[in-house]
Amino acid sequence: QVQLVESGGGLVQVGGSLRLSCAASGRTSSRYNMGWFRQAPGKEREFVAAITGSGALTNYANSVKGRFTISRDTAKNTVYLQLNSLKSEDTGVYYCASVVWGTMTGDYWGQGTQVTVSS
Repeated sequence: QVQLVESGGGLVQVGGSLRLSCAASGRTSSRYNMGWFRQAPGKEREFVAAITGSGALTNYANSVKGRFTISRDTAKNTVYLQLNSLKSEDTGVYYCASVVWGTMTGDYWGQGTQVTVSS
């Protein structure tokens, strides 16, 4: 089992940037494929980005391609999501999760961090 703690959310203006962090702990946490999901008010949670355990492969939702970048630091057991050129529709709670790569679904989840993009 892996434990996940997100941080880095906050309030930012349209066009701004944020970097989210997800600290993972657990005996085999560095082997997990990891990802980010988000849930906007009144909407279902959706996939945002994922990265393989090795960091060699990444995958992004079309809505964030070219604006968001997922990365990981294996030595620190931390996964990052760099959010650039933020839009108001990026507002929501962002969750870190271990990912089943074939389906891009989450397995173990963090508690979430709020991102609010104001216009």
